[in-house]
Amino acid sequence: MTEITVQKNDAGQRADRFLSKAYPNLKSSLVCKLMRKKRIKLNGAKTEPNVILKEGDVFRFYLSDELLSKKPIERTNDFRDISPEINIVYEDENILLCDKPCGLVVHEDNENSADTLINRILSYLYQKGEFDPENEQSFTPALVNRIDRNTSGIVIAAKNAQSLRILNQKLRDRELIKLYLCAVFGKPFPERAEISAYLKKISEENRVVISDKPQKDYLTIKTKYHVLESKGELSLVEVDLLTGRKHQIRAHFAHIGCPLLGDGKYGENALNKKYGAKTQALCSYKLKFSFTTDAGILSYLNGKEFSVKNPEELWFVKLFKK
Repeated sequence: MTEITVQKNDAGQRADRFLSKAYPNLKSSLVCKLMRKKRIKLNGAKTEPNVILKEGDVFRFYLSDELLSKKPIERTNDFRDISPEINIVYEDENILLCDKPCGLVVHEDNENSADTLINRILSYLYQKGEFDPENEQSFTPALVNRIDRNTSGIVIAAKNAQSLRILNQKLRDRELIKLYLCAVFGKPFPERAEISAYLKKISEENRVVISDKPQKDYLTIKTKYHVLESKGELSLVEVDLLTGRKHQIRAHFAHIGCPLLGDGKYGENALNKKYGAKTQALCSYKLKFSFTTDAGILSYLNGKEFSVKNPEELWFVKLFKK
């Protein structure tokens, strides 16, 4: 008989998912079978695969050592070799908000660069003593949202499984309000609007296409915007993404005739060259926690608002101050 105790970082997960991550040989279907046969017990009693774990819960296994073996820790592209340099907007015991710089990917991409935002965060937490994979049973701190390599701004990381589960639900149900600043060519009309269209991903080309009419394989997109300022041929716009599709802001504004400054994929290269803009003028600059349902251990965040430091110093915002 073997025992393990659920740690703080593991709490908030379903039992079957926790066990499948902690023990690679215990697939979800096998976990269900072993629970029915009482060869896996929780706190000394029969349990179910979908039970949500709490810190201090104890699993007892009446299984072979082979089933409970663990994979060796992979040291290739290890986060411990990466600089822990990150720009922290806010941090507590459950979450961390980072201001991602332009040019840094959030996860490894086709170039397989180990220097990613998530690896910098893991390195930072490791050096603080808050995360050590050798002492974890299943959970690794994870990102809740993503932004493109050449978009800067706030990215949310969850430090434990319970926070990740809550934040994923809040993001899905629009209880996290993410606001963006961007500079576009032209002036969107009217100055405030909520616009809708349909988007299709072209994965092999890493781009999307937009249609005004519904079509097969196209997903609905909704973008809310407010023109803050116009100067010459440029407008500074605040955007609230009501749906979070790939390249939505860039493609949607290009579709209405107001491409983003610096966008080489959906924009106007001649105009970008005129301003010397090599990356899109886009920043996820503000985050609001606006909970309408129970937030559990994150309830204290309700009503709080965070912003990148000195958004007025963003390179494209300063164009409107000259």
